[in-house]
Amino acid sequence: MKLHELHAAEGSRRAKKRVGRGTSSGFGKTSGRGQKGQLARQGGHTRLGFEGGQMPLFRTMPKRGFKNVNRKEYAIVSLTDLNQFSDGAVVTVEDLKKAGIIKKDLAGVKLLASGELKAKLTVKVNKASEAAKKAVEAAGGNVEVI
Repeated sequence: MKLHELHAAEGSRRAKKRVGRGTSSGFGKTSGRGQKGQLARQGGHTRLGFEGGQMPLFRTMPKRGFKNVNRKEYAIVSLTDLNQFSDGAVVTVEDLKKAGIIKKDLAGVKLLASGELKAKLTVKVNKASEAAKKAVEAAGGNVEVI
């Protein structure tokens, strides 16, 4: 098969509606727009949410809450996730990605103290809770905030 032999599947393409081409076409004279009115006019469509001058629904509904545009989201790593590393290992963000513990690149990595740590590790993360730091130190390792 060559490039010039390619064709669309039968029925997958529809011909463009040709309006204003005489009365016998079915879309002559008013071209399918009906008689007069706003929608019959050229450029007579309104913006999204417009209700003919009535107060739009999205403006009548109460607004709640606050979205902080500067919010930073951290990838969460628990202590139990770190048990798969061997004793004395230095665990970095790249190691966590290779191990499949972190899926997305967010603002950084935060270590939380859920579960318990059995291995003696040096953990290099962007943030760590106080309880997580104490748990890693209790296991014989240490946490470095990068």
